[in-house]
Amino acid sequence: MKPRRFALLASAAALSAALVTGGYMTHEFPSFASPAFAAEAASPSGAPAGFGDLVSKVKPAVISVRVKIDEDTRTTPLIRNDDSDDQMQGMPFQQFERQFGFRGGQDGGMPKRHETITGEGSGFFISPDGYAVTNNHVVDHAKSVQVTTDDGTVYTAKVVGTDKKTDLALIKVEGAKNDFTYVKFADKPARVGDWVVAVGNPFGLGGTVTAGIVSARGRDIGSGPYDDYVQIDAPINKGNSGGPAFDTSGNVIGVNTAIYSPSGGSVGIGFDIPAATAKLVIAQLKDKGTVTRGWLGVQVQPVTADIADSMGLKQARGALVDSPQEGSPAAKAGIAAGDVITAVNGDEIKDSRALARTISMMAPGTSVKLDVLHKGEAKTMTLSLAEMPNDTQKVASNDQSGQSEGRPYLGVRVAPAAEVEGSGQKGVVVTSVDPDGPAADRGVRTGDVILDVAGKAVSNSGDLRDALKQASATGKKTVLMRVKSADAAARFVAVPIAKG
Repeated sequence: MKPRRFALLASAAALSAALVTGGYMTHEFPSFASPAFAAEAASPSGAPAGFGDLVSKVKPAVISVRVKIDEDTRTTPLIRNDDSDDQMQGMPFQQFERQFGFRGGQDGGMPKRHETITGEGSGFFISPDGYAVTNNHVVDHAKSVQVTTDDGTVYTAKVVGTDKKTDLALIKVEGAKNDFTYVKFADKPARVGDWVVAVGNPFGLGGTVTAGIVSARGRDIGSGPYDDYVQIDAPINKGNSGGPAFDTSGNVIGVNTAIYSPSGGSVGIGFDIPAATAKLVIAQLKDKGTVTRGWLGVQVQPVTADIADSMGLKQARGALVDSPQEGSPAAKAGIAAGDVITAVNGDEIKDSRALARTISMMAPGTSVKLDVLHKGEAKTMTLSLAEMPNDTQKVASNDQSGQSEGRPYLGVRVAPAAEVEGSGQKGVVVTSVDPDGPAADRGVRTGDVILDVAGKAVSNSGDLRDALKQASATGKKTVLMRVKSADAAARFVAVPIAKG
């Protein structure tokens, strides 16, 4: 099975090639689901209402962004027109294509080294004095930036600041004009089912308008730690990156960034950075050119159903702390490995990503209240956030794995870590794993170090066996172990307790 294809949208594919392939030609048929049909049906006079008034209002604020990039700064192809999996390696988004089309290199392949290449994306003005929003991947490593307005005027622009974590960038047009048409971010999030109009520069065509609805919210597509995308079905393609998606009032509800694309073209599944995120990030970029984020200082993972069962939780919700970083606000407040953070300032935390997004949107120095399940006891902890560092974020007696009838069974042999060179001084090191045992099924491997079981530190096979017996005696079907792999941080693993 081939992996799903996602695409970041900046592009400048040749128009002649597009017409040959027929990639942009569509046949339109009346449909009860189409925006045009709905607008016509809703018009009191019976005449088609459409989106004409809206488009005439916002279209002058949308720009085409053209960049020149030194190819030496790019080490991977950023456009792909085939299905080869090897070109996915090294991509900034593991399962995404950065569909930023270049002129000067081979279409779909690696441009020749030591040459300047150009590409195009989209953007939009947010102030009359020429500040405009686009994507980071549109202007990343740009030697020069030019923008073209709706009336065809070309301006030189400079990059004010970028934020890779959210893929946003702020640019400033250099020119005498100080009365650019601009648009504002929406104050409220779009609802699923609301109309949305996208404007941008697909395939270098410029000034293209498409319409659809908001299909979903809160999408996590694996692109970064703060994924919270708005999914839309308004067609967007290569070159739409950085362009706006509008609500029917002409406010920006999102910044077009990526598409799900088996072939490289639109199939009606696009992803936008939500306005709330963009508003906060762009404000910081305008103020100081960089983004600072609140930092709690914990490594966390989701609370799965197995983990919830092993901890006696009623719901698989919250962020499970693998370990607090030394000297971090979390460590100073007493948060420990095995704690579950369930709410921030009274707002429920669904999972580890929700915690990361929530904290990242707060300024360093902000005082926050965390609801924490600490050693089985619900607590509220108050702490002040620090500033995020720059780009840091079968058991048996006598250590044998043979089964003993009726005893809890994991399927591993262990030895005290202190007796195995390179395994540290704490915990027990896994010396062998039964490939058919429960531990192997949950990813435990030879060389892993089991630090604690059900919240209790273990230093030998007896400790491990006793911890399993106690967990089994309380009726638990799974046991939560903290495991450290070579060259990796400790993690929690919920392993089913089998009976030998």
